Amino acid sequence: MAEKKVVSIEERIPKLKEARKKKTNRRLIFYLSLFFILISIIVYLQSPLSQIDEISVKGNAYIDDSALIELSELTNDVNFWGFSSSNVEKLILTHDEIKEVNVAREFPNKVVITVKELEKVAYLERETQYIPLLESGQLLDAVSQKSWNGDAPLLVNFTKDSFTEKIAKELKLLPSTVASLISEIYWIPTDSNAYKVSVYMNDGFKVETSIRNFAQNMKRYPSIVNQLEKGQEGIITIGEGGAVFNPHEVEPVNKEDKNEATR
Repeated sequence: MAEKKVVSIEERIPKLKEARKKKTNRRLIFYLSLFFILISIIVYLQSPLSQIDEISVKGNAYIDDSALIELSELTNDVNFWGFSSSNVEKLILTHDEIKEVNVAREFPNKVVITVKELEKVAYLERETQYIPLLESGQLLDAVSQKSWNGDAPLLVNFTKDSFTEKIAKELKLLPSTVASLISEIYWIPTDSNAYKVSVYMNDGFKVETSIRNFAQNMKRYPSIVNQLEKGQEGIITIGEGGAVFNPHEVEPVNKEDKNEATR
C-alpha cells in the first residue's frame, strides 16, 4: 500500500500567501481600472467632445432644415447624451406639416432627424401661382410656384377653404394609380349640388362627380373605362346611383363642304 505524502504547514504557507497576493492585486487592478474609466467618463462629459457636433435632417422636401432644427431645440452647446430623443420628437411633431419623426444619435457626435412630411395631393391654381396642397388641406403658400409640373392634380376654381380641405382628404384616400390619371379638377357648384366637380383625365375622358365620396367614386373609373370601346371619348357621370357614359357627339359632315374638300 502506497504511503500518503504529508505536506507540512510550513510548506503550504508560502503558496497561500502567493495566491492571496495575486487575488489582492487583481482586485486592486479592477478597482483602479473602474476608477479611471469613471474619471474618463466625467472628463468626457464635461469636455467639448461630448457636445453635439453635427445635426442632420432627412426626408424633408418642403420644410427647411433650419426650421426643424430650431424646433428641436438642439444646438452645438447641447450635450450629446443630455437630451431625450422622444422629447425632441414631440417638439418637431408640433409642426403642422410633419407626419412622422425619428431622432437618433450617431456616434461620436452626430444627431440625425428623419421626418415624414404630410403628402402633397394637389396644386391649387390661384391667380398666377400654383400652390401645393397637403393631405390635411393645408396650403403651402411659402413654396408656391409659377408653373405646374403635372406631378399632382390641379384644382381650379376652388374658392372656399372648406371645399378645398374636403377634396384634399378625398384625394389622400385615392389610390396613386387612379390619382396619376387625373389632370385637373374644376369645382362647378350648382344650386342643387354645391359639391359638383368636373374631372379632366389624362386619357381624354371627362368625369362629373361629387366631392362627397370622391375617392370611392373615382376608384371605379378604371373598370368603367375598360368597358368602353378603344378610342372612344366622352363624359362619364359617376354618382351613388351608378355610372353613365355620354360619348362626344360627332358633328355631321355637310355634303357641300365634303365636295369642296375633295376639289
